[in-house]
Amino acid sequence: MNGTRPTSLHSRAVCLISLLVLTVWLPGCIDNESLDGSEYCGSGTIWDTASELCIVEETVIPVYQGETSTVTMQIIHAESASNATLSHTIVIELYHLQAPYHADNLRRLAQAGMYDNVTFHRIIDDFMIQGGDFENNDGTGGYAAQWYGYCDGDAMTNAADCSSETRYTLPDEADNGLRHLPCMVSMAKTSQPNTGGSQFFIMPEDISEHTWLNGVHTVFGQVISGCEHVTTISEVETGSNDRPVVPVTIVSAIVSDE
Repeated sequence: MNGTRPTSLHSRAVCLISLLVLTVWLPGCIDNESLDGSEYCGSGTIWDTASELCIVEETVIPVYQGETSTVTMQIIHAESASNATLSHTIVIELYHLQAPYHADNLRRLAQAGMYDNVTFHRIIDDFMIQGGDFENNDGTGGYAAQWYGYCDGDAMTNAADCSSETRYTLPDEADNGLRHLPCMVSMAKTSQPNTGGSQFFIMPEDISEHTWLNGVHTVFGQVISGCEHVTTISEVETGSNDRPVVPVTIVSAIVSDE
């Protein structure tokens, strides 16, 4: 996958959102009398009343069934963990109802340890900090935790139709009402729709709103503790390609259902 990053002000992508399969039971959101969840099914999918899932051609993609979960990240700004003198802890709350695929994806990747010892490779003051490239640590790699119906941005019915799991991407969920406000977490991708994988970016607390990203990139979480550390990290010295001179590294990412 080529350089994965938030699109610029001059390259707003038009996202044709086509969610394949939503398998999460949304507590309290479906009318208990009708038990009709069709309004939550994406384009090309139908509501199956027997399984209470959105399905397409019998294909079911499992996602986390809670409303929210959290990921606690321990981050250091040092050449290595052994000589680190400054560490930060942030807690990210994932919004599984508003962005079920994106929230499930980051949760699964964290559970699998894919973010451990991965850097924030791109940092821009007054804008965001971006990381999550567990393949190359430079913004050119990373992919989705499991099959979510897309292969390099192309919708496909079956995972077998995608040549490699390293090409798994996410369907855009950008029109979910969440905005690029301070401390929010959003998905990085190429300029093409449905190309999010593992890379994410976080807005510091000293910005107002990145309005040009709304409806383009999918916001799927918020830093509910330690956002001041995101701001501190956003101000570190950087060199070419906005890469920190001294590495900023996620030492660990721990998932909780609370």
